[in-house]
Amino acid sequence: MSLLRVGLLGCGGIAKRHATAIAGLSDRMELVACCGRDESKVAAFAEEFGATPHTDLRQMLDASKLDLAIVALPPYAHTGQVETIAAAGVNLLVEKPIALDVQRADAMVEAARNAGVIAACGFMYRFGDAVVRWDHARAAGETGRVGMFVGQFHCNSLHADWWRERAKSGGQMVEQLIHIVDLARYQLGQPQTVYARAANFFHRDVARYDSDDSSAIVLGYDDGRVAVLNATNGAIPGRWDKLWQIVGERMTGRFTGWNAAVLTHTDDVRSETIDTQTDVFVAQLADVCAAIRGRRAPRVPLADGAATLRIVLAAWESVKTGREIRL
Repeated sequence: MSLLRVGLLGCGGIAKRHATAIAGLSDRMELVACCGRDESKVAAFAEEFGATPHTDLRQMLDASKLDLAIVALPPYAHTGQVETIAAAGVNLLVEKPIALDVQRADAMVEAARNAGVIAACGFMYRFGDAVVRWDHARAAGETGRVGMFVGQFHCNSLHADWWRERAKSGGQMVEQLIHIVDLARYQLGQPQTVYARAANFFHRDVARYDSDDSSAIVLGYDDGRVAVLNATNGAIPGRWDKLWQIVGERMTGRFTGWNAAVLTHTDDVRSETIDTQTDVFVAQLADVCAAIRGRRAPRVPLADGAATLRIVLAAWESVKTGREIRL
C-alpha cells in the first residue's frame, strides 16, 4: 500500500509536533510539502523535515498531489485556506481553534462536507490512553450516567506575540481552555447555557497583552448536569497543569493528563491507575490515516471543532454582557 502524501500549512511549533508524528508513522505516511508566508522559515522547516517548501497554498496543492493537508495556522490567519484545500479534494486535519467566529467555522465544515473529504479537528487530548479507557468504561456502562465535569488549564508563559492579543488568538479561553471544554462537551454533550467571567489580571501592564489570563466557565444542562472550567496564565512558570475530573454515577475519574488518571469505582471503592506515554499526536494521525483508508469518519470530526468553538465564543459573549448565554 502506498504511503499517504501529507502537506503542512503553517511551519510553527505545532507544525513541528505534527511533522515529528508523521515521521513516527513512516510506514503509513510521508511529509512531502510544507507551506508558509515566511520564505526563510519555510525553507528551514523543509530542510529539517525533508519536505518541499512552498509559500503559496495553491502551488503546494497543484504540485504535491496530497492525500492529507494538516492546517496548523494561528486562529487569526484562517482566511479560506481550509475551504480551498477541501475544494481541491484533499483530506484535512485542522488545528484548534478552527476559527475565531462561528461563520468561518461553519463554512469550513460545509466545504469539507460538500467536497466529500475526510476532515478532522486537532483535539488530540481525546487520544490519550486515560481518556480512551474512560470512554470504554462509559460505553460498557461502568461509569453510569455522567453528571459533572470539572477542569482547568493553568500555566505561566508570555507565549507568542500573536497569542497575547485577543483579536488574533481569541484569548486563553478560546485558544487553550478550549481543549478542556472539548472534553467536557464530549462527555456531557452540547450545553444549553454558558456563563463566564474573565479578566486580564496578571498581565495588564504587559505591552500588547490584552488576552484574558484568569477565567471561569459554567456549562449548564437543562437536566441538571454541570461543567465547571477555569484557566489562568498566572500560575507556576514552566508547568502546564491540565487537570480534570469526571463524576459518573458509578465511577469518578481524576485525570492529571491525557495518559494519566485514577478511575475509582464508587459502588465498591476500588481504583484503577493509568499512567502511559502514548504520543497523542501519533495516535491522532493514525486515526486520520485509517479514516482516509477506510473512508470513514475520523474519531474527532471537524464539526466537533465548530461545536466546541461555539461554547467558548458564547463564554466570551457572557463575559462581555454579564449574562448567561443560552445556546
